[in-house]
Parts: sequence; structure tokens; C-alpha cells
Amino acid sequence: MKVEMICTGEEVLLGQIIDTNAAWVAAKLMDVGVELSRRVTVGDRMEDLISVFRERSQFADVIIVNGGLGPTTDDMSALAMAKAKQESLVESSLWRERLESWYADNNRIMPQSNLKQAMLPESAILVDNPVGTACGFRVKFNRAWLFFTPGVPFEMKQMINEQFIPFIQDELGAKSATSINKLLTIGQGESSLQDQLSSLVLPEGIELGYRSSMPYIDVKIFARGQAAINCIDAVTDDVKKNLGNVVVSDTHASLAEEIHHCLSHSGLSLSVAESCTGGMIASQLIDFPGSSGYLQHGLVTYSNESKVKLLGVKPQTLDDHGAVSIKTVEEMAEGVRTLLDSDYAIATSGIAGPDGGTETKPVGTVAIALAVKNGGIHSQMLTFPVKKRQMIRAASTAIAFDMLRRALLDSAVIVDYPFFSRNPK
Repeated sequence: MKVEMICTGEEVLLGQIIDTNAAWVAAKLMDVGVELSRRVTVGDRMEDLISVFRERSQFADVIIVNGGLGPTTDDMSALAMAKAKQESLVESSLWRERLESWYADNNRIMPQSNLKQAMLPESAILVDNPVGTACGFRVKFNRAWLFFTPGVPFEMKQMINEQFIPFIQDELGAKSATSINKLLTIGQGESSLQDQLSSLVLPEGIELGYRSSMPYIDVKIFARGQAAINCIDAVTDDVKKNLGNVVVSDTHASLAEEIHHCLSHSGLSLSVAESCTGGMIASQLIDFPGSSGYLQHGLVTYSNESKVKLLGVKPQTLDDHGAVSIKTVEEMAEGVRTLLDSDYAIATSGIAGPDGGTETKPVGTVAIALAVKNGGIHSQMLTFPVKKRQMIRAASTAIAFDMLRRALLDSAVIVDYPFFSRNPK
């Protein structure tokens, strides 16, 4: 089955917003064994919409159309589809009743413009939207079924999960003929990963792919066909053994998610003291519901004074070693850990740039410490090759999480990452 996606909207086409919907859809379909073969982005222009519907419907079996179902004049998807099929828009009495009930239940007066959302192409089959005012619909045109979804992410995701995936599986017989495993890596580039894995002999039907989302790179193991699917776990194990320490998860999309999974319901606690990362460590954990079960507190101790007064860092330590030093982050980590007697504590201090570097401590130099209750302190100072402030902070956060992950697994906390230079203490 050939599945494509058409993304609509001037703001998407012009790069004013990042099209996260398309990335989510592609990943979701791959999870159920369906590969997205093409994606087209088109602006809010009637002739362009009609043209792309006519063109792609001759080649695809199923097309997901995302966006353009709102009540305003620039929401043109339904009318463009009707024009492409040379048919009229007709009002869905069912959806009009749903709209009127929704506004009445919320004690609001429905704007007249919302009635536009009940106007569908004559041949359309309504697709329910239980969390919004824009219904979806599907239409058969030429070779393809076109499946229209709202642009609002949480509405689109619910429709894909509850309506689209059952539709292609049940009605079109789309079965999982493909599978994918993903390995999350840090500390090595795409080309180096590929070079390192080039010697592996892969069974027929299995391919490797790479996706960069710095500081992470996903190594993807694709299997097409049942024979290849039967081999995918063994191949994944071979890839993991080949890459070694750079593989940091085989189940989660980030180390923050990995840490959250490890600490949730563990009964263990964590505290954080951040300087150069500026709250990024705590923020990434707080993105996940339930993080309050283990994250006791996060302090951004950016100034030397705050390090001394809040964390108990000795002024002499700062004078002798500087804020970016092993000694300082060790005292930061132990200081924040003892505030509430946490089981673990992370501390970071570094030079994120673009200024502030020296010959001995250039921009990208970061010290990280992990304090473990009754287990001492693990620390290291790294120099990251990138000089962009956000990337230095993100890489520092990832390494800090990996140190904690390794401690939780009772593995060596300090390891070498090929692209990150570890400085001697």
C-alpha cells in the first residue's frame, strides 16, 4: 500500500512553524508497519490545493491531508476537495448538531463562521473528532482514499489513532509487513556511525538508517518482509554490541524519558543543581507526568554567590579552581543532594559561550558531577566540539542523564564518547 501525506498551510510552507505533525504521523505509521512514501506541503491557495489533490490521487492508495478544516477563509481543504471532484459542498446535519450542542454545553454562542466546518464534499464520509470543532472526512478520488484531518496536533493525533489506523488496517487490509527498531545514541556523528557499522553483514530485507536530532542520533534498523522481521532483534543486538557506549536507549526517544522511566515508581529521589544548563535538566524531566514522584528540587545556581549560599560551595574552591571545575561541581552536587537527603544529585557548570572561554577552558568546556547517597561522587570535565550555546547545553544535559542512567544500572558511570573529549582532572 502506498501512503502519502499532504500538509497544508502558508505558515508550514514558509517555515513559520515547524511541521511536527508530519514527523509524528510518519513515526506512528511505522509503528504499525506502514511506511509513508511521500510528503507534500502546499500553501492555502485554492488552485494549488486542487492541483495536488488531483495529481497525488492518481499515484497513492491513501493520502492523509492535514490542516485547512477550520472556520476561517484560509481554511480551504473541504472546498478544494469538492472542486477537485467537481461536486458540491453539502451540510452534514450530524456535525451541525454536534457543533450546536458543543457550544450550548459550554454556555457559548456559536459564531456563524463555525457552520463552515459542517460543509463537506457531497461524497465525503464523516470522520469523528471527539475533541474539537473540525470534523474529519474521507473521500475516494481516482485511485486514492483521501483522509482529511485537523491541523491542531492533539485533534489530529486522536483522529489518526482512533480513526485512520483502524481504517487502513481493517478496511484496506494493511497488515504489518515491516518493522523497525531504534537505538538512541550520543557522542558520535552520523557518518562515523555508518562507517562503524559498514562491516556488518545484514540479512536480506534489513537496512540501517540514521536520524539526527542533536545531541542524539537514532540508528534505525528497518525490516521488510516476515523473514527479515524474524531477524531484526538479532541484528539489533549486533548493532548494539558494535556501537558500545554510544547506545544509551533502545526503548525511549531521549535520555530524559529513559531516566523518567527508570526513576518512576522506584522509590528513589533526585535533586539537581544547574549552572550552564540553566534548568534544562529539570525541565526535560518535568515534561513527563509523574516526575514529582522522584524529582525533589532543581536549583539554577548561576552565580558564584548562589553556589556558595545555596549549595555550600566553599569560596576557596572557587578561588582555587574556578566555577568550571571538577571540585566545584562535586561540591555543588553534594550540596544539593544533602538539602533533602536525595538518593542522587546532578550538578553542571560550564562555558556555553559564545564568550567566556580561555586557552585552558575554551567554550564548550563543561564539568558534570553525580552524587550518590552512600556511594560517593562521580565527576568528569568534557570539551564539546560544537560552539553553539544551545547545543553545548543540550549535550551537557544528555551526558548528565547518561551518568545517572549508568549509575542506576550499576554500570561504569564515566565512559568515553568518541566525539566528546574528556579532560584530565
